[in-house]
Amino acid sequence: MSRTLNVSGQARIIAIANQKGGTGKTTTTVNLGVGLAKQGKRVLLVDADPQGDLTTCLGWTDQDNIPVTLATHMAQIIRDEPLEVRNGILHHDEGVDLIPSNIELSGMEMTLVNAMSREYTMKSCLNELRKDYDYILIDCMPSLGMLTINALAASDSVIVPVQAHYLPLKGMTQLMKTIGKVQRQINPGLKVDGVLLTLADMRTNLARVTSDSLNQNYGKLIRVYKTIIPVAVRAAESSAAGTSIYCYDRNGVVAKAYEAFTGEVIRDGEKKRHKNEPSHSR
Repeated sequence: MSRTLNVSGQARIIAIANQKGGTGKTTTTVNLGVGLAKQGKRVLLVDADPQGDLTTCLGWTDQDNIPVTLATHMAQIIRDEPLEVRNGILHHDEGVDLIPSNIELSGMEMTLVNAMSREYTMKSCLNELRKDYDYILIDCMPSLGMLTINALAASDSVIVPVQAHYLPLKGMTQLMKTIGKVQRQINPGLKVDGVLLTLADMRTNLARVTSDSLNQNYGKLIRVYKTIIPVAVRAAESSAAGTSIYCYDRNGVVAKAYEAFTGEVIRDGEKKRHKNEPSHSR
C-alpha cells in the first residue's frame, strides 16, 4: 500500500502508558502501529522500555547486539553531541519503523536525574522525526519513573490500556495524577485520548463489572474506547512469532478488534486536526 502524505507536516505522538504491567501496552503498540500502516500512514514505533519487549515482539530477539538504540540517542542529547536520530531506525516487513531498546536504557533513569532539561530528552530526539511520519507511538515501561515522564513530555496524547480486572483498574488513579502533574508542569498540551479495555473475556462477570466500573468512574472525565480487545492465545503467539496479529491471525477476533480500534484512533486524530486548523471563514 502506498503511504499517504503527511499533510500537517507534524506526526502525532502518542504514548501507550500504564504503570501496571501486563495490560497489553506492547501488543497494543504493535497492532495499532501496523493497523495505521495498513491504512497508508507512516508509522514509527519507539521502544521506551529497557526490557525491550516491543523490539522482541517485532522480531529483533538479539537485543544486546543492536548497535544503536533509544539509549544511544538520549545519551547524545545529554552529552550535547550531534544527534543522528535517523541512524539505527529498523524497518519491519509490515510497514512500520522502530527505534529499538535493550537493557542499556535501564541506566538512563539514573543518568536523567542529573541531566539538564531532563524531562525533555526524549522529546528532543523525537522532534527531529516529526516531519518523517504521521504517527509516532511510544511503548512506555510499566512504571512512572523518568523514562515514562520523558515519554509523556514528548507526546501529544496518551492511550491507556487497562486489563479487564479490578486491581489494574485501581491503578488508574495514580496514573491520572501523574498525567495531570505532567500537564501542569511540563507539557500543557498533553491530552488523554482514551482508555482501552484489553485482555477481556466478556463472558465472565469480572470483565463485565470492570467494563461497567471503567465507564462509571472515568467515562464522564475521559473517553473509554468502544472497542474492547478480547483475550486470545493467538495474540501472545503473534508476539513470539515477531509479527502483528494481522499477519499471524488476520481473520481472528483480536485482529478485527484492533482494526476497529485503529479506526477509532484515526477518526479521533482527524477530528483533532480539523479542530486545530485555522478557519478561513469569517
